[in-house]
Amino acid sequence: MYGDLVTSVDRPATAPHPDAEAPAHAEPHGHAEPYGHAVPSGPAEPYGHPGPVAWPAEVVYQPVEPDRFTRMVLRLHARAPRWAVPLAALACVGLGMTYALISDPTRSDPDARPTCLLKLTTGLDCPGCGGTRALWYVLHGDLPAAARHHFLFVFALPFLAWLFVAWAGNRAFGWRLPEPQFSPKVLGGFLAAWAVFSVVRNLPWAPFPSLYV
Repeated sequence: MYGDLVTSVDRPATAPHPDAEAPAHAEPHGHAEPYGHAVPSGPAEPYGHPGPVAWPAEVVYQPVEPDRFTRMVLRLHARAPRWAVPLAALACVGLGMTYALISDPTRSDPDARPTCLLKLTTGLDCPGCGGTRALWYVLHGDLPAAARHHFLFVFALPFLAWLFVAWAGNRAFGWRLPEPQFSPKVLGGFLAAWAVFSVVRNLPWAPFPSLYV
């Protein structure tokens, strides 16, 4: 009846023999472990954080087979000379400069619609507005006018040029040019300055309208 150990709802626990020794970890009367729960031998893991899981040693994950286009690009990259990628990048830069020179973005009709989608729909300068005109002025040697249209582009242009020359020279010709290394804090500070510049150039109070293009 009352006070007897019960291991299930329908039968009492078997009484121990009077001469048997009690185990060292035996609980006092009335505080026995529930049925089916063993006493842990080491420190318990926190709730919700089980111990390390032993994965089967024979489990091997097969690499994903690349598709046909990826295989073609990898073959072309392996067979191409080392100067091919820098030459392709230089061609892209040259096309951008050629477009800026031919289009002459500084000469447009007064009633011409802007090509920037944000400026066309809202009338606000986007973060890149004025970059093509700044490049046109840089190619013509007019740095004050270039800075007037996009100051941060003119500021970053020498660093971008040195990065490209160092990377292309090291890759194509084996030069040992030092490549600039920018920490995440420097890059984050530049992006923050770019965001501030993108906002203040749209403010209607002086002297900020001078930055609007």
